[in-house]
Amino acid sequence: MEENIKRLNKFIGETGYCSRREADKLIEEGRVTVNGSVAEMGTKVSQNDEVRIDGRLIVEKKEKPIYLAFNKPVGIECTTNQEVRNNIVDYINYPTRIFPIGRLDKASEGLIFMTNDGDIVNKILRARNNHEKEYIVTVNRPITDRFIERMSNGVPILDTVTRKCKVEQVSKYIFKIILTQGLNRQIRRMCEYLGYEVTALKRIRIINISLDVPVGRYRELTDKEIKDMNQLIEPSSKTEEASLPKPEPRQLQQRVIRKIPPRNKDNRNFRKDR
Repeated sequence: MEENIKRLNKFIGETGYCSRREADKLIEEGRVTVNGSVAEMGTKVSQNDEVRIDGRLIVEKKEKPIYLAFNKPVGIECTTNQEVRNNIVDYINYPTRIFPIGRLDKASEGLIFMTNDGDIVNKILRARNNHEKEYIVTVNRPITDRFIERMSNGVPILDTVTRKCKVEQVSKYIFKIILTQGLNRQIRRMCEYLGYEVTALKRIRIINISLDVPVGRYRELTDKEIKDMNQLIEPSSKTEEASLPKPEPRQLQQRVIRKIPPRNKDNRNFRKDR
C-alpha cells in the first residue's frame, strides 16, 4: 500500500542501523542495494523490498525503540566509528546497536541522547526547530556584565552571527547558557571571540530532559519523558530545507535586491527569496 512506501534513508534510520544523515552517506558511497541493485538518493522502498548495506540484510525493527540519557565524560568521542579510540559506542557497551543524537566535544561532558531511532534524530537536530540545550560553562577570566550582554545578543563566528540566547552569571567564573543552535564548538568559539577561554563545559538539559545521572552512567527515558518530548518536537520540520538557517531580514533584502533586478520600468518583478 502507498502508506507503507518510504524514502530509503528513512527506512534505514527506522531499522536502528544508523541515522538518516549517515544513511545518506552510505547511499552516496554505493554501499546500499535494493533488490540487488545499487540504490540512488531518493529511492523509495516498501517492507517487501530487500535492502542491504555492505551485503548485510537490513530489516525493519519490531521491538520498542531505545532512548537513553547518557552523562558523557570528558575524553569520550561522540562517534559510531569503533576504530576511533574512546568512542561513545564502545564506552557504553550497550547490547543493542545505538548511536548518539548530535555531538558533545571530546573536551566537554554532560547530557547526550543515545538511540536506535533514526527518525527522531532529524527532528531534534534541525537548526530551525528551536529546541533548547542548556549548559554550565566555566571560563578563565572573571565574567563581566558586558560579557553576558554580548553573549546574549549574538557573536560573529563561522561566517554568521549566533542567535540571541539566554545567558546568566552563576559565579565569578561560571555562567549558564541556553542555546537553540548547534554550530560547531559554538560556546567555545563565542567565548574565544570575546577574549575568554572555556576551561569546563557541561550540558545539563536537552529540551525537556535534565541531566540526573552520574558521569559515565546512563538511564532509559521514561514513557512520560518520551511522550512529552515527542509532543514538543512534533511540529518540527524533517526536511533538508529546515537544516538551513533562516536569513536575517537585512540579509534577505540585500539578497533580493542584488540577485533579482527589475525586468523593466513597468514590471519590477521582485520575488521573495526562498
